[in-house]
Amino acid sequence: MPLAGCSSCTGAKLSREAIVAGATHWRLHLVVLLSTFALFPLLGLVLKPVLTPFVTPALYTGILFLCTLPSTVQSSIVFTSMAKGNVPAAVCSASASSLLGIFITPALVGLIVSNHGATTGSPWHTVGNITLQLLVPFIAGQLLRPAIGKWIDRHRAILKFVDQGSILLVVYVAFSEAVNEGIWHSISLSTLAGLVAVNVLLLAAALFITAFTAKRLGFSRPDQITVIFCGSKKSLASGIPMAKVIFASHAVGAVVLPLMLFHQIQLMLCAVLAQRWGARKTAAEPAHEGKSVGALARR
Repeated sequence: MPLAGCSSCTGAKLSREAIVAGATHWRLHLVVLLSTFALFPLLGLVLKPVLTPFVTPALYTGILFLCTLPSTVQSSIVFTSMAKGNVPAAVCSASASSLLGIFITPALVGLIVSNHGATTGSPWHTVGNITLQLLVPFIAGQLLRPAIGKWIDRHRAILKFVDQGSILLVVYVAFSEAVNEGIWHSISLSTLAGLVAVNVLLLAAALFITAFTAKRLGFSRPDQITVIFCGSKKSLASGIPMAKVIFASHAVGAVVLPLMLFHQIQLMLCAVLAQRWGARKTAAEPAHEGKSVGALARR
């Protein structure tokens, strides 16, 4: 299973210190989890009158499913680092979101999605299959870290291609199945454009609300950046295997299409934001250092 390889690599690469780092920053983690598993589903439901004119009922089911998914791990950490945010807290929040999503996402799907789409199997059976595909490989990677951790650390550049290749393979399989199901024959260009607009609206709302909330709660600038990037993104690597377990095979193509588009949009937009915020922080540092030197000279 491609995703099993990705999860086991992630589990092996993350040191125990990195996983538990920032765990005491509970307010930040709580905001991220509430954004991921409460704000997004609420947006999907509240914005239904606005969203449904632009998409088909099947695609709206995919949007609701997208809203229930956990945050990304790798890209959340990378963007937080680029923007000079709190990286240890990002590691902890993103990892917690990914692991908790194994159990929370199926529950949320049962609450808000099952009435809109063709789900399959009992909730316990669904959780069992998702656990087997996502959690077990991660735990295996952690258990093997004492034996292979140093080798993993030395070959991170090579293993990066394993992670990315696994995700690309998962996306390729899902895309191929969607093509075989004839999804492009049932979706017009106007509907596809509407779906892109819906995804942009969801992401923009999440970015604005997380930024506003983090600032109002008095978080430091690095913590605000962590909340924004960890609380506004959704995991493609977790979402596609979950969709294949939760939904009937004929519905998977339409369900994962909003997620695939959202994934690309979030990468492009968040990359721009991370580079801009990182450059702003870097430009401010020399000025800050100059003021410090001047203050010392006056003393």
